[in-house]
Amino acid sequence: MDIIKAVEADYMKENVANIEIGDYVKVHFMIKEGNRERIQVFEGTVISKRGEGVKETFTVRRVSYGVGVERIFPVHSPKIDKVELVRHGKVRRAKLYYLRDRVGKAAKVKERI
Repeated sequence: MDIIKAVEADYMKENVANIEIGDYVKVHFMIKEGNRERIQVFEGTVISKRGEGVKETFTVRRVSYGVGVERIFPVHSPKIDKVELVRHGKVRRAKLYYLRDRVGKAAKVKERI
């Protein structure tokens, strides 16, 4: 086990944003189009976190033109430039999958003060 942790330690980021379930975040990640790269921002609510170490991921959900869009991001990916925390959410669940069935104001997460 120590060998695996030693190999994974090379790929882990030191300055990882401390995000929780229900937080509203902006994820800046690299997109490669042909021979050039650009940074695109995906903005939404964190509905789940899973894994640990290099395999840790978080899922961000947003509604775009009336359609729910979810994207899974690896926390330690080199393609993620930064994760901005916009506001903390007040939730009482570990996974917010129930937001998939909600529409409008019911799909909002209250802000934690």
